[in-house]
Amino acid sequence: MRFNNIWLIASFVTLIFTVAYFFLNPSYERSLEARFHYAMGDYKQAQELATEAFKMNAYNRMASTVMTQSQTAMKFVNYIQESKKYMSEIAQIASGDGVSRADRAKVKMICEIMIASYIKIAATVLTDKDLIEEAKEYNDKFKKLHDDIVARQ
Repeated sequence: MRFNNIWLIASFVTLIFTVAYFFLNPSYERSLEARFHYAMGDYKQAQELATEAFKMNAYNRMASTVMTQSQTAMKFVNYIQESKKYMSEIAQIASGDGVSRADRAKVKMICEIMIASYIKIAATVLTDKDLIEEAKEYNDKFKKLHDDIVARQ
């Protein structure tokens, strides 16, 4: 019975020291903050904090993971922002009196660029599912629009 108490106390003391190290180490402190920002969807801030933490301690796996995941998420965010901008531009072209041959060529080129851009971004298991889904929806819209333009030529 006494032997079990010693192991229990030793385990508890080890746990306390581990937690204290984790929270008092500046690298891990920044990693936790970066992870929080990532969870809140502030990928840019998460990437900056994780990069700082990783520079302090290259063995900080949490910093490395958050840094990589933030970079991936930012690719999706940038794709979605570009998609919104180009969809708005396409809507302006379509709202005119008529769509000229040059306008169709411009829209077709925009679609091809955005389809190719989507292929270049790769999701991971940890990538926010909402970002993946929104980017996929825009990609599907660009593909459909591209197919419609090609069919009319």
